[in-house]
Parts: sequence; C-alpha cells; structure tokens
Amino acid sequence: MELRHLRYFVAVAEAENVSRAALKLHVSQPALSRQIRDLEDDLGFLLLERTAKSVTLTEAGRVFLTESQAVLQRTEEAVLKARAVAAGCGGELHVGYSPTPTARILSPTLRAFQAKMPKVRVKLHDLTGDEMIEEIRDGKLQLGFIVKPGKAAALRGMRFEELLRDPVRLAVAPHNPLARLRVVPLEDAARESFIAYSRKDYPGYHDLLEEAFAAIKVKPRIAEEHEGVSSLIPAIEAGQGVALVAESMACVAGNRLKLLRLSPSPAPLVIGIIAPNTGLTAAGELFWECAREAMQKV
Repeated sequence: MELRHLRYFVAVAEAENVSRAALKLHVSQPALSRQIRDLEDDLGFLLLERTAKSVTLTEAGRVFLTESQAVLQRTEEAVLKARAVAAGCGGELHVGYSPTPTARILSPTLRAFQAKMPKVRVKLHDLTGDEMIEEIRDGKLQLGFIVKPGKAAALRGMRFEELLRDPVRLAVAPHNPLARLRVVPLEDAARESFIAYSRKDYPGYHDLLEEAFAAIKVKPRIAEEHEGVSSLIPAIEAGQGVALVAESMACVAGNRLKLLRLSPSPAPLVIGIIAPNTGLTAAGELFWECAREAMQKV
C-alpha cells in the first residue's frame, strides 16, 4: 500500500463518483478504478459499493476514510515542517498578544526563540482575545498569548496551554484613600466608581467584573469605558475611578498606580498560548516550546 492509494481512495470517497475524482486527480477513470481495486485486494475487504453512476462507502470504508484523511493530513504537516527546517526556517512568524496580561511572558519567550532561530522574524500584533482567535482561525496569525476565555466553545479547533495564573488586583490612584490599605474588602471596593475596558472589545473583562462581585451580590458601577491600557492607566491615576486589573499591570504602570489585594480574592486570570490544532510550522512549534520553558524559569 502506498500513499497514492490513500489519496485516490479519499478523492473517490469524497466525490462519490469515480469520473469526477479522476478529473480532479488528472488520471484516467480506468486507471483510478484499478488503483482502488488494488487497494481493496491488499486490504482484503471492500471499501466501496459501486453502481452505474456513483459509489458509496461500505461500513469498513467509512472507518478507513477517516483514518486515511488523518494519515494524509499528518504527512502534509511532516513535509511542511521538514521543508521549513531544510530552508533554515527563515520567513516570518505572526504572533498575537495583549500588552498587559502577557508582559511577563513575551520578552523571555522572544529572547529564547530568537537565540535558537535568528533567521525567523517575529511580527507582533496587539489584539483583543476575540480578535486573536478570529485571526488564528483565518490563518493571519500562527500563535497568540491570550487570557483563557470563560467559554470553552471559543477555543474549539485550537490548542491552548496554560503558562501562568495572574492574580486580580484593584488598581487605584496613589492618593485614593484605599491606597493606605493592604487588603481591600470587596464591599469597600464596590462603593467606588469603576473604569473598565470597553464591553464591545473586551466582553470577557465585564464577565470578570460581574464574577468578582457576585460573592457580595453587588454590581460594580462603571463610570467610564476605555479602548486600551494606554488610556485606562491615566484615567485611574487621575482619580476618575478604580479598576480590576491583572497583577502584571505593575510591569506597565510602575508607581503610577497602587495595586491592592481584594478580600475575598477573585479567581486569577489564566494566561496561555494558543495555536490551531493542526498545521503549525516547525518555527511555530519551537516558539511554543520556548514560551513553556520561559515560564518554567520565572
């Protein structure tokens, strides 16, 4: 049995017609029929039930089709990865990220990856989590650093690996009276006006807000919504409100804000790396491994 036998069988099974499959494969119909019969002879059972105008899969044929498709997919991936290695793994790798939650991950991963693959240019794309998932599905990105969505369905068809858990903190201006506390009770925080990321671009952030205050059955009052961290930080610093943020915000905000623990503490954010289930290049696989190793050293 050879790979061409599997390709021929899959083409016929998917087309449900030998003539159409022969046209697609650029082979003659008699030659294609002979190849399928040779495959059946090798296997010792029928894959197809034939009529004058079409073919249908036997029960064994349906099982063999699924397995054949998997073998061909895996073979294609192996060729692509080997070709990338043979070519020195040049080219570009497109990686999505969100600046604040990935602040502790991005730099060490990039350093480790570039040391191993200096010929690959990593292009970073600042995106929301939903945008990352969409662009990975569309093939515009190979990988992304993302806050794990609350709904498992969002990751359908994706690989996800947790890299770290980032505690949730209350961000306040240094002159806010709460800044004197080491731990802020949720009831006290609930009396403040909240600044949030926009609901349109960051629906998961609003889910986080609601979940955090569910323990005391209070809905936080949102005074302002912002499109990104570059405007969120100045608004908090100016005293226009407080915000729930990841502890890694400290890497971006420095001493402009005070990040305070809450009691009871909200569940931490799960930060990880995401890629398609199949088709990741050799460079992409190495980038994934570098991210994992970088976090093990933190």
